[in-house]
Amino acid sequence: MYRLRSLPWRSLLEVSGITTAIAIVLEIILGLGVTQSAAIREIIRFLYTPPLGIIITLIAAAGFGVLAVYILERFYPQVLINNSSLWALIPCLALTLWLKSLLPLPFVLVSISYANVVAVLVGVFWKGRPYWR
Repeated sequence: MYRLRSLPWRSLLEVSGITTAIAIVLEIILGLGVTQSAAIREIIRFLYTPPLGIIITLIAAAGFGVLAVYILERFYPQVLINNSSLWALIPCLALTLWLKSLLPLPFVLVSISYANVVAVLVGVFWKGRPYWR
């Protein structure tokens, strides 16, 4: 129980908030691009057709996890990144994704679903591979 309480929860929540804010900004930009440009609309429509759409969604979710670890590495050097802190980052990211799902956004890159949370987990641990010890 002490190990759970001693994790840097505040920093991890800040990282997940920053990561989600970046995702929201990208979604707003893509939403504006889809509504304002026919070329972008056709590209997005092609990328999100059924066979390719699932892969794009999972890649975006994995990229979300990678971005979170990257932000943690670059802007929070005081946080000791190890296996436990990477595992603690997952529920923080899931919480902010759930909070993001409550917002009425025009375009959804990363949403809260089982497949997306697993892809976020893969992204976090793929980028955090040097810290597994």
